[in-house]
Amino acid sequence: MLSTFLNHQWKAFWRSRNKGTSIAAQLFLGFVILYLLALAILVGFGMELIIGKLLPGKDVFYVFNGLILYYFAIDFLMRLQLQELPTLSIVPYLHLRIPKQKIVNFLNVRSLFSAFNILPLFIFIPFCCTAIAEVYGPFVAIMYVISILSLSAFNNFTAMYIKRLTTVNVKAIIGVVVVISSLALLEYFKILSITEISNRLFSFITLHPPTAFTFTIVALVMYFINGKYLQRYMYTEELSTAQEKKVSTAYPFLDRFGAVGVLAALELKLILRHKRTRSALIMSLVFMLYGFLFYKKLLLEKDDIRMMLFAAVFITGSSISIYGQFMFGWQAAHFDGLMVNKTNLKHFIKAKFLLFTTISTIVAIITSFYGLISPKILFIQFAAYCYNIGIGTVIVLYFATWNSKAIDLSKGSTFNYQGISASQFILMVPYFLIPYAFYLPFALNGHPYWGIACLAFFGLLALCTRSFWVTFLANELNKRRYKIAEGFREL
Repeated sequence: MLSTFLNHQWKAFWRSRNKGTSIAAQLFLGFVILYLLALAILVGFGMELIIGKLLPGKDVFYVFNGLILYYFAIDFLMRLQLQELPTLSIVPYLHLRIPKQKIVNFLNVRSLFSAFNILPLFIFIPFCCTAIAEVYGPFVAIMYVISILSLSAFNNFTAMYIKRLTTVNVKAIIGVVVVISSLALLEYFKILSITEISNRLFSFITLHPPTAFTFTIVALVMYFINGKYLQRYMYTEELSTAQEKKVSTAYPFLDRFGAVGVLAALELKLILRHKRTRSALIMSLVFMLYGFLFYKKLLLEKDDIRMMLFAAVFITGSSISIYGQFMFGWQAAHFDGLMVNKTNLKHFIKAKFLLFTTISTIVAIITSFYGLISPKILFIQFAAYCYNIGIGTVIVLYFATWNSKAIDLSKGSTFNYQGISASQFILMVPYFLIPYAFYLPFALNGHPYWGIACLAFFGLLALCTRSFWVTFLANELNKRRYKIAEGFREL
């Protein structure tokens, strides 16, 4: 049965309309993976030397043990952003005499053949087979390898489960972000140390090797949870019921905005129902955690906030920059219908503003917890938020009037280059550089926070003059709507 499924997917790939693009993407991805594997092999065989150079005087095994869980914590976050769900068109098989368990097993086992699961083998196993085997013996080295393989499998099935869960229940995204944010806060404030926990766990495995099978048991539990979840939703009745529920979904808080609210609600439904738009939303939520990388107390004490400004603009405006850069390509499939229905272009633009402002406001409120690190961060983030909803949205929507690249919403976002053109790369330059045009003149004269205040002021000024920008953007869209529609028909 496994060979049958693989044969069907192979044929589907070669019969696809977009096989040329897919082959190019796969070749590019293959070169990237080979490059990463080469680096992983170098790190794996040079681990002892690298640790000795970077941390002289530190015990090599202490550092190595502390790195393992830290690596898999980062690996888990990367999987949530980049790893695609293994796909198989399930409906054609449901009426056949094929046990559903076999379909589930195929999807679960296939997900293991991923670069994320191969890299740890080349990074950690060489060190286990050389240094650990030499000092602690072959049996301990084998238990280390089993632990690493089990952790990789656990990450794989947990990430798959969370991604599948969020496709059915969007509220689960909030729960995942809250849990990850809480753990990141505990790590940041030194209440909980992943490095210390990792070192203690693997030091214990060194003394009691059979305990490594605990990781294997946990990975198997996640395998069965994932399988049960897949089986539960492997019925056409279940799928159709869920679809009917989504169709009847309404957003009462948008009703007060009249026709603009209706258009914004339609786009919000589009985001939540399609794979690629939903991926963009999930990525923007994950990027909220980037503050832990950029917000440093030492830099705040020195009032060195240059990189923090970039982080604040990116965090509070990630949904605008990630989703907005492909505007209006998301609506390529029904763009002709919007034009034929004589949709008021001002209402159409206002709906985009409303959607961006709503999502950015929610993100700004959620990320206000960074104020626990320092109240200065709240001021920086408020200025960045004002810039994003005032100036940033105008920049994004103006560049959108020049975008005529259509997007297939059924495809994921990872390594998918459909809809990408030069305008997306050009857009990022002014979007992230303009804030520094307001900040640097004051910062260079020793008043960085006056620069932040200036950014907030002009952001609010753009927000107050939004009616002017709506008219301007509607006129720009009207000039180029036929060219945009022509480009979208190439989908």
